[in-house]
Amino acid sequence: MSMRVVIATDDDSAVVDEVRRLLEARGHRVDRLPTGTWGGAAVEAARRVADGRADQAVVLCYTGTGVAIAANKVAGVRAALCVDATTAAGARRWNDANVLALSLRLLSAAVAAEILAAWLETPYGETEAASLAAIASAERAPA
Repeated sequence: MSMRVVIATDDDSAVVDEVRRLLEARGHRVDRLPTGTWGGAAVEAARRVADGRADQAVVLCYTGTGVAIAANKVAGVRAALCVDATTAAGARRWNDANVLALSLRLLSAAVAAEILAAWLETPYGETEAASLAAIASAERAPA
């Protein structure tokens, strides 16, 4: 199934280009946001997922932590920092994650391919409805 995927990063690199190439090779439509601050780039990508302009997002920064934190500030987004295929599959299966956060420092083209394959090929397992409902409720509650 073809998806609309947005990519956001604070640093242009060959790895970002490879992520885009891998997504397009699988038939997905990819929107690459202009390089900006890690916080601004991740929030914009997350907003596009939350409001339906994108089905998924891939956000990248040096460690991946900053973009994951920023993306998770957007209601309806479940961003997961994944450094391997097993974590990516689990994030999709159990957390219904819709934003993939990646570390530019740790990512090689080969590892990117493994992570993306696991992310894209693993559906939500429909087993964690109570946990996802708790997250959605927290997003709606006043601080």
